Amino acid sequence: MSQFFDVHPDNPQPRLLKQAVQLLARGGVLAVPTDSSYALVCHLDDKAAADRMRRIRQVDDKHHLTLLCRDLSELASYARVDNRQYRLLKQATPGPYTFILEASKEVPRRLSHPSRKTIGLRVPSHPTLLALLDLHNAPLLATTLIPPGETDPLNDAQAIRERFQHELAGVIDAGACALEPTTVIDLAPMGTGGEPELVRQGQGSLARLGM
Repeated sequence: MSQFFDVHPDNPQPRLLKQAVQLLARGGVLAVPTDSSYALVCHLDDKAAADRMRRIRQVDDKHHLTLLCRDLSELASYARVDNRQYRLLKQATPGPYTFILEASKEVPRRLSHPSRKTIGLRVPSHPTLLALLDLHNAPLLATTLIPPGETDPLNDAQAIRERFQHELAGVIDAGACALEPTTVIDLAPMGTGGEPELVRQGQGSLARLGM
């Protein structure tokens, strides 16, 4: 059964988040709040946990998983970013945006898109998630918590625990999130002189990106 962590939305208790980090270290998949909806997260280097996350969502290896990073400098370690891309990233981070970029050699090949060699990257602004990333001291692999066969993400921690208590190691409750996933922008075409492409309109405003 999932462990349940009831944390303060603005000042999450480090003691509880440290327990959650221990679950990640042991290969657990967690449901965590973000500045869009709830997401599933696991340790970046844990193949079994990543496979479990894909099974929960019922998506294949062509579905972009996302690396949640603490800041742009960390993001740049996992993606090839030129000056044009960096300027756009700086405008939109932190925030409810996922950017698709060419993966660097730091990203395990099994995590990038099998044909495009790209990865989704994101710098969130949710206080609880940022505190978790700080304690974990590394990016987390993530995917929006949209149940199989459904189109809307989940945003209520109690409902998530009841529904996925046998598949998740833990659920972090910091209050309800938005009911909208991130806006997804493909920046990979910019690397060859193209323009950014909208993949999914979500919580993040396109005006902030000048699109």
